Amino acid sequence: MTIIEQARAIGAAIQADERYINYNRIAAENDQDPEIQNKIGEFNMKRAELNREMQKEDKDADVLTTLDKEIRELYDEIVALPKMVAYYAAKEELDKLVQSVTYIVTGSANGEDPATMPETAPTCTGSCATCGGCG
Repeated sequence: MTIIEQARAIGAAIQADERYINYNRIAAENDQDPEIQNKIGEFNMKRAELNREMQKEDKDADVLTTLDKEIRELYDEIVALPKMVAYYAAKEELDKLVQSVTYIVTGSANGEDPATMPETAPTCTGSCATCGGCG
């Protein structure tokens, strides 16, 4: 099996993983959720309105401040919705999986032993004396 074939096998394994399946299920459910979609639509309209106002030569600072505040509030409402909280948690789990795979592959390409590499990069302590170098 070639390296590219093995990479494709890893891709298929990721897609078979419960974290990938869970993320895609939640994302699809959120795409069909009217409350979420309405809030996102409202957010995008306010953002477009802010962009139009910012492009004006005679910008109204009060309008800009109000729109910015409304956009931040909408964003906070959206990310606090229970289904969005679940979405971000599922995305974080999938991202961790992909980061682990990437870390191991990159480390292997740099001469590390893939069999003994940790799944995640060591955390930076701020002291270069405790580390093998930043990636």
